[in-house]
Amino acid sequence: AVADFISGKTDAVYLIYTKFVNTLSQVPEVLQILPVVPPVDAAAAAETQDYIFEPDPVTVLQALLPRYIETQLYQATLESIASEQSAQMVAMRAATDAARDFINELTLSLNKARQAQITREVAEISAGASALTG
Repeated sequence: AVADFISGKTDAVYLIYTKFVNTLSQVPEVLQILPVVPPVDAAAAAETQDYIFEPDPVTVLQALLPRYIETQLYQATLESIASEQSAQMVAMRAATDAARDFINELTLSLNKARQAQITREVAEISAGASALTG
């Protein structure tokens, strides 16, 4: 992508990734990688200040620009991985809660069936005993 931008094949390079906000929220993010757009504050500060670069500004930029792009890609990768892990964690928690609810419903159903069986047996014993004595 950088080579295509430098050669003029593309006008801009954008990075689209999932930004991690919190455990329940991840949002799609679009980040323009190239051409580099300085933040509004930095542009205003750069106009009022004079910097001396050693070596020259072009050499400094050539050294920093690839590193900047690598850092942006790495950050986007980490954000996406964090979003994926969070989504998996939330899904597993929901599945665990659903399984726990299902187990509780089955246990209640089994206990009701067992209680009905015991009640029926007691009624049969009681009916048999009253038939023998009466």
